[in-house]
Amino acid sequence: MSATKFDLIVIGSGPGGYVAAIRASQLGLKVAVVEKAEVGGICLNWGCIPTKALLKSGQVFQYINHAKDFGINVGEAAADFPAMVQRSRGVAAGMSKGVEFLIKKNKIEKLLGFGKLVGPKQVEVTDAEGKATVYDAEHIVLATGGRAKELPHIKIDGEKVIGYRQAMTLPEQPKKMVVMGSGAIGVEFAYFYNSIGTEVTVVEYLPRIVPNEDADVSKELERNFKKQGIKVMTNAAVQTVDTSGDGCKVVIKDNKKDKETTIECDVVLSAVGVETNLEGIGLEEVGVAHDRGKVLINDYYQTNIPSVYAIGDIVKGPALAHVASHEGIICVEKIAGLTPEPMNYGNIPGCTYTVPEVASVGMTEEMAKEAGYEVKVGKFPFSASGKASAAGHKEGFVKVIFDAKYGEWLGCHMIGSNVTEMIAEAVVGRKLEVTGHEIITAVHPHPTLSEAVMEAAAQAYDECIHL
Repeated sequence: MSATKFDLIVIGSGPGGYVAAIRASQLGLKVAVVEKAEVGGICLNWGCIPTKALLKSGQVFQYINHAKDFGINVGEAAADFPAMVQRSRGVAAGMSKGVEFLIKKNKIEKLLGFGKLVGPKQVEVTDAEGKATVYDAEHIVLATGGRAKELPHIKIDGEKVIGYRQAMTLPEQPKKMVVMGSGAIGVEFAYFYNSIGTEVTVVEYLPRIVPNEDADVSKELERNFKKQGIKVMTNAAVQTVDTSGDGCKVVIKDNKKDKETTIECDVVLSAVGVETNLEGIGLEEVGVAHDRGKVLINDYYQTNIPSVYAIGDIVKGPALAHVASHEGIICVEKIAGLTPEPMNYGNIPGCTYTVPEVASVGMTEEMAKEAGYEVKVGKFPFSASGKASAAGHKEGFVKVIFDAKYGEWLGCHMIGSNVTEMIAEAVVGRKLEVTGHEIITAVHPHPTLSEAVMEAAAQAYDECIHL
């Protein structure tokens, strides 16, 4: 096989692309991955990883400020914002080098530049100098990911109106910030900046923050945010942002009261969603079918062009790193002739790394009832947990939803300390089709936060001991 011919070329090296490339190499395919920027994609370099580093800095700062609650006297702490940013970038850089190592270890060819389909089995890669090289491949996986979405009337200028990338590398800490949107990106940055002293206002168009979560979780997070000093405006929309002065004048309409408020701030963070990177990658030229920003695929990520596949943010399903990675594995295993199990999009965990954390999987209570289920609902507050009390984090709860007829675990919703580390129990349990009583009779260690899952299940069946 020539140096320009491969069994598989993957366009994009994010958590979908590099995982697909590595798995394909493990299965014996000759693989190349195309990347125009940093290896690891947005998630590793500008998303999941560096934001968690910033959030950890915010949490440590809060720990120090509340040290007296744990019987520890310390001097006055100060947030060093540039140092926090520097640490975050260092963590991301280290992880990117780790992915570089994995690519080399698995003998994957890295093609630097912008990748574009120029035929059903051909990819053109244009490097930084503008030189274009065409490579042949039996199979091509598109994993081009997404970027921050812009509202038509409020454009991101990168200085006063910013996206998530700029929010991670601001030259100085803003005194006041308005966050448009309360999905995971919006509320995570709202928590971080508030934790180090920025005055934050969150504006959400829908009736509640984190609107994809269970209503009880949304209510609890809003209550905690307000307690922390974050201003939350729901049923509201940013009408205009005037950036002509030193800062921003933000006009916000309260849709419920039909009145407008003006807030002055240093910076506006646009966190209104993600849009896909489909432009210029050759879909139209090759005839790859797509609709409303998503490439159309079958259960194994094959497009209408048999040699072309697509995974990650550019296809159906939630735009999450762990979803893209799993899609990549399913896709290349099918290409290699294995028989992988298709993705169950009803059993995808979602995690939000605020304080308190939010984690969920499956149906909300409202969704289950709308689907016609008669439900048993259990809820166990962390205020009744010995481990949560000892840790000083009594906020939040675990909520479980079961089908009353067969005991099927329909959904699990958590808000509290470290719940993102606990949700996997529900994901595995639902995959194995465990019932509520099987959760109750599975011995959970004491004292742990995970006991709350068992206690919530027990509460659903009127068997809870500690409530």
